[in-house]
Amino acid sequence: MNRIIKETKTITGIGSVLVDILIHCDDEFLNGCGAVKGGMIYVEKEDIDNVIETALSTPVHIPGGSACNTIIGLCKLGGKGKFIGKSGKDRMADFFESHLTKNNVLPHIIKTELPTGRVLSLITPDAQRSMLTFLGASARIESGDIDSKWFEDTAIFHIEGYLIFNRALVEYVMDAAKKSDALISIDLASFNVVEQSRDFLHEMVEKYVDILIANEDEARAFTGHDDEEKAIKAMTRKDCISVVKLGERGSLIGKDDKIFSVMPAGSRGVVDTTGAGDLWASGFFYGFVNGFPLDICGKMGSICGYEDCKVIGAKIPDQTW
Repeated sequence: MNRIIKETKTITGIGSVLVDILIHCDDEFLNGCGAVKGGMIYVEKEDIDNVIETALSTPVHIPGGSACNTIIGLCKLGGKGKFIGKSGKDRMADFFESHLTKNNVLPHIIKTELPTGRVLSLITPDAQRSMLTFLGASARIESGDIDSKWFEDTAIFHIEGYLIFNRALVEYVMDAAKKSDALISIDLASFNVVEQSRDFLHEMVEKYVDILIANEDEARAFTGHDDEEKAIKAMTRKDCISVVKLGERGSLIGKDDKIFSVMPAGSRGVVDTTGAGDLWASGFFYGFVNGFPLDICGKMGSICGYEDCKVIGAKIPDQTW
């Protein structure tokens, strides 16, 4: 990669505006909700409201969505970040946007009459998360909502992989970001996403992407290689940095003909891995825009990902930062 990081060091993310609602419950309550233990199903807003009304524990609200988690983490480290997404005009939207502002993220939130998206996470005593998801307004973001001026001071433009099904939007924002001379990053998000959109992903990566991030399952789906080193070699072009996150085994980072193996930051005290990959990206990006070597960027990512795993929810407590 020969392009120079812009002096602004700003990272702009685009993704789903979702509020995570966390409820602790037992298996009996979980089964009564119709949720799939350890899995995720799409539901209507009213379904989530009904579950919350009958829950015995008080729900905890946390702004969520993969790209949002990454940008908030970046700013908690002292970086500069912006977030683009679509919400309703309700209290959930106000809560989401105020949390961004509180954490020094510049929000570019498009408003619509639809309800704001939300994810109800039912957490059982075995630390399993079972999710009921209502995408709401977040699923309706379109290329016409985007102002190309939002990319002008962007060093890295980071795309949440779940948006890949919105092909017109993805191609539009990648092209707009590239024209503003921003580097483009994408997190592949889910092996299901990759499997259903492999040809389009390969086309977009070849044409636009400078930083490609995946976990081992997503890397396997993207490249067809079970062996992780073969997968990252296949992902890494001359002008593209590639990452394969390996969970408790650390990560691999590829650039040109080099592969850096990064050890995990720890494994003790893990209670919830939700958002660990998002916070890994926070640490990596912060190091990258500040000119640190790639292996150090990976170590910063590992630390942030590990600290996220020590609490419930995709966050790191203020005192830990």
